[in-house]
Amino acid sequence: DSGFARNELMDWCESNQIDYVFGLARNPRLERQIAPAMEEARLSSKASGQAARVFVDFMWSTKDSWTRRRRVIGKAEWTLLGANPRFIVTSLEPACRAPQALYEDLYCARGDMENRIKECQLDLYADRTSARTMHANQLRLWFASFAYVLICALRRLGLANTRLAEATCGTIRLKLLKIGAQVRVSVRRIKVAMASACPYADEFALAHARICTAAR
Repeated sequence: DSGFARNELMDWCESNQIDYVFGLARNPRLERQIAPAMEEARLSSKASGQAARVFVDFMWSTKDSWTRRRRVIGKAEWTLLGANPRFIVTSLEPACRAPQALYEDLYCARGDMENRIKECQLDLYADRTSARTMHANQLRLWFASFAYVLICALRRLGLANTRLAEATCGTIRLKLLKIGAQVRVSVRRIKVAMASACPYADEFALAHARICTAAR
């Protein structure tokens, strides 16, 4: 996001041949730069009754904090609630990515990545770093990461084409794993007896069968 659009970081990326796409905080100068495109988007939205976007590709530099001009993409968007301008700065050349594809397909993918991070953090308690030492907190984070990988595998391998095929880690944990059941252990087998009214018993049985098949 725009917190990374700092000259020191961009200079380092450019010096080490690392491409980047960072959000760029809007300001009056940037908004003036895309003002004609914003007017075009406003008129298009008014005519269609829907949100409209126009993308602008230009070279840009701050007044004093950047050491060089850089490529900036401006999204001149007019929604039903009004103007919604956004900007990104990138090292990628125009021949590599067109402005709209660069913004919508590459940059906006970070939104889905943030959802995955939130799953690990909120659903699996990756943010619970309350131990006294850094090593212990690192171990907690590893456990949360292991749990995330395992639940993603369960969702991908065991829950495809079920009601939980696109469920979050938290939903899977609460509806499929954190449930009451009677477990009986014998020499030959482990039996899990679920309540007859369990709403996700079929998904549980199917996931178990699929995982056993995949493990063979």
